[in-house]
Amino acid sequence: MADTQRADVVVLGAGAAGLFCAALAAQRGRRVVLLEHSDQVGRKILISGGGRCNFTNLHCAPDRFLSHNPHFAKSALAQFTQHHFIELIERHGIAFHEKTLGQLFCDGSARAIVAMLLDECARGGVQIVLRAQNVRVEQSGNFRIESSQGVFEAGAVVVATGGLSIPKLGASGMGYELARQFDVPLILPRPGLVPLTINDPAWTMLAGVSSHVSAWAENSRLRFAEKLLVTHRGASGPAILQASSYWHPGSAIYVDFAPGEHILTPLLNGRRDENSLREALRKVLPVRLADHLAVRLQPQSWTNAALNALEARLHAWRLEPNGSEGYEKAEVTVGGVDTRALDSQTMQSRTVPGLFFIGEVVDVTGHLGGFNFQWAWSSAAACARAI
Repeated sequence: MADTQRADVVVLGAGAAGLFCAALAAQRGRRVVLLEHSDQVGRKILISGGGRCNFTNLHCAPDRFLSHNPHFAKSALAQFTQHHFIELIERHGIAFHEKTLGQLFCDGSARAIVAMLLDECARGGVQIVLRAQNVRVEQSGNFRIESSQGVFEAGAVVVATGGLSIPKLGASGMGYELARQFDVPLILPRPGLVPLTINDPAWTMLAGVSSHVSAWAENSRLRFAEKLLVTHRGASGPAILQASSYWHPGSAIYVDFAPGEHILTPLLNGRRDENSLREALRKVLPVRLADHLAVRLQPQSWTNAALNALEARLHAWRLEPNGSEGYEKAEVTVGGVDTRALDSQTMQSRTVPGLFFIGEVVDVTGHLGGFNFQWAWSSAAACARAI
């Protein structure tokens, strides 16, 4: 029988949250073992932001996060802010730039972020164990963690196993299984920041067309003013990805095709026919999209009332998705460990002392643009301070 290795903390998952938590806990003098089921750490970090890692956002605030408890994230985000992480980046000499809307990217490769996290782990003496598969966790006093790479005993276990998004990178439901094992409730997970599918051949024939719009999910007041991209299966682009996290099957997505503009004013003041409608739309929209909408908008009459009704439709165009592209294309998982079961200041289970959940496995999902990485850093820091 393999010897049992003893530690203060075992962290499960060497993604953004797991690496950072392990590093900070170890630097506080804790003996930390970090178990990763694959043969590489930080795999999701490496592909993020087109390989440049959108590591945080200058405008990070609690209202940029979705959760059944919208107040839960406030404590962790206040304890470790985007500015704290930027200071760490600068201390390691990593060059970065703001792209748009406060999004911060590495000038070079995302590998710099992984290297930084590994350096921080090394500073604290974290023991990183790769290819640790078939993990089982039991508790009898301390936690006993069995894996293909050995048996470990620790007073605390940190679940940083991520969600179900991007399974090709090894995503699994292990964190949810551990929550169920210890009777920690879950909010049903679903894909978030994901392209939506639309069963409308006339729409999907526009594949490749993009336009700046404002989009929102039915029954949500949050509007996202960014690009929409028509795909051969439906709709994507930042505006749709953002709205998708708030979308539920059977409901609609609404699109304002020209935020702040009155498109059909020329028709009210001049010719009123199909050609003038098409011309007015082409002045503010890509030609193919304008022509598509011109066909869909043909009124029975050209009265002022009819034109005003058309204008209103253009600012609240109804798309009816029949699904999403699923976890394969989702950037995050919405839902997860119910925040009511966790202490917001420490990320510890309220019913199982020593058991912590951080990062994407928790029911806290950020908007597109670096917010989910910031949640990883902030939740990890809150946890590490409490261990």
